[in-house]
Amino acid sequence: MSDKIKLDKHIARVLIDPVAIQQRIAELGSQISKDYAGRELVVICILKGAFLFTSDLCRSIDLLQKLDFMAVSSYGHSTQSSGIVKIEKDLSESIEGKHVLIVEDIIDSGLTMSYLVKILRDRKPASIKICVLCHKPSNQQQCVKIDYCGFTLEDEFVVGYGLDFKGYLRNLPYIGVVKPEYSE
Repeated sequence: MSDKIKLDKHIARVLIDPVAIQQRIAELGSQISKDYAGRELVVICILKGAFLFTSDLCRSIDLLQKLDFMAVSSYGHSTQSSGIVKIEKDLSESIEGKHVLIVEDIIDSGLTMSYLVKILRDRKPASIKICVLCHKPSNQQQCVKIDYCGFTLEDEFVVGYGLDFKGYLRNLPYIGVVKPEYSE
């Protein structure tokens, strides 16, 4: 980890530094490029958390691709999923017959992603795969097949690189653990 990283006052420690994030994204992009060689890809960014990850990931995928966005919510301003998923912004185009890659910032309980995959499968894509920046398997309540995973995390509340706390701290260039006094 770089000594030049300035910690936000809300951060106890840096969990994943910017260099490690970019290296892992390059690896994921390379693998996705190989797996989808010769096929057009529709990348679906799940807003708001996955926007930074999706941006860097798309640039590292060497394929013809379209990008679309969905916004779903199950957290509100809480640190835990409510289990009730609400679609706040739907796709702009049909995905019928297309190869779809869902890009998400974090899979925690799996409830939101499980619901989202069910909704998108009903739209008859040729295939659906999931790429996630971070996964917390210890919290998983619903089984979700993750095809591409950036980092597997312990059960700590993390922010940065798109991940937020009540809408804040998405802009940190690293993924950090929130101090206990701020995570309530």
